[in-house]
Amino acid sequence: MKNFRQHSEARAGSFAALMMLAALAALLVDSARSVAVAQGRPEAGTQSTSAPPKADNTPTGNAKNGRAVYTADGCYECHGREAQGGAGTGPKLGPAPIPFPAFVFQVRSPRDQMPPYTSKVLSDAELADIYAFVQSVPQPPKVDSIPQLK
Repeated sequence: MKNFRQHSEARAGSFAALMMLAALAALLVDSARSVAVAQGRPEAGTQSTSAPPKADNTPTGNAKNGRAVYTADGCYECHGREAQGGAGTGPKLGPAPIPFPAFVFQVRSPRDQMPPYTSKVLSDAELADIYAFVQSVPQPPKVDSIPQLK
């Protein structure tokens, strides 16, 4: 029982640290957007509600096939059916995923509890399709727009 408790506490600590890093990253991004707007570059502080901008090295994937592979390979079991993540499971992946090279690195040589998905298990094309699916996930509604929360 002691080993289970230690493992649970260590995992909870890792999750808390990950959530703190995510919050810090969000704060830094928000601060950078605020500075851009303050400097008279409002377009830098806003983002299109369509697909996020792609980096030059991001391959074009098929979101429909990506959803099928995401489901078939069991990604949804930890990251949720819509890549929304969940408490005590895998982190949120969408709608604005990390840059593609970081995504590939995490999938191929993951940290913590995630199993590695080498190119023998998940092809580069399938990985690009999953990334396209994660990018296609719509933004959740703003809290103000939900009548039940008013």
